[in-house]
Amino acid sequence: MERRRLGRTGLEVSVLGFGGSEIGFERAEPGTVQRLLDEVLDAGLNVIDTAECYGDSESLIGRAVAGRRRDYHLFTKCGHYDGSGRDDWHPASLEKSIARSLERLRTDHVDLLQLHTCSEEELRRGDVLEVLERARKRGQARFLGYSGDNAAARYAVECGRFDVLQTSVNVADHEPLTLTLPAARAAGLGVIAKRPIANAAWRSGARPTNAYAHVYWDRLQRLRYDFLARPVPESIGVALRFTASLPGVHTLIVGSTRPGRWRENAALMAVGALPAADVDAIRARWQQVADPSWIGQR
Repeated sequence: MERRRLGRTGLEVSVLGFGGSEIGFERAEPGTVQRLLDEVLDAGLNVIDTAECYGDSESLIGRAVAGRRRDYHLFTKCGHYDGSGRDDWHPASLEKSIARSLERLRTDHVDLLQLHTCSEEELRRGDVLEVLERARKRGQARFLGYSGDNAAARYAVECGRFDVLQTSVNVADHEPLTLTLPAARAAGLGVIAKRPIANAAWRSGARPTNAYAHVYWDRLQRLRYDFLARPVPESIGVALRFTASLPGVHTLIVGSTRPGRWRENAALMAVGALPAADVDAIRARWQQVADPSWIGQR
């Protein structure tokens, strides 16, 4: 599995990382998570990304692989202390959230601690950043990141207080290609691509039942990329390789509750880099069709 240096952090990360939202939201069984994570770590993946608001994700990860802590880089997020997705940027809540995440993950530190979709207004006030910086000084986090999109992500890149940006970027979400990725690259930030296959919104051929993917489905209906007509595994491979090819992107976070999916994704990536002509064609189609309202998706 290809590895890349995560910007100025110096962390060597696998180009495919494991995202922990599905195992939490879909209430995966502990035994399933154990098999899944052992499989991906044995195969060379070394990035696990989660958040305090992903249901039981942190606890499931801690239970499954705390004993293999040296085998992976562990990333989590804070900002939704009650777990409902409701923002809570009060410094005391963030402090408690960080301590609780470490307890759930069964570790004394995470490699990356991220603010999760914090608004630009909150970032500019500075209180939330000070909480993260204190956590780093205490040794609870090695590096600090921002997970989000749009103008807030741009400010996070420009403020100089983060090491890593995690943002949505894929075949149906090109805003970061001009808004944040060039600036992040110039500043030496690591970049984590979330939603790197646009939730595979085209997979079933019908509008997904999960509303989380509706925006991407609607965009892809207008974009009508040629590769979407190929067999689903092949089209997913093109989408993965497109995102991996973008300058400045270091690792792609893909979640699953099914052991075996990791091997399939790794095989799709092993085909090699997406040819430059294919990347250019996807970009050209976006520029031809995309509406100005198509901003980055949370």
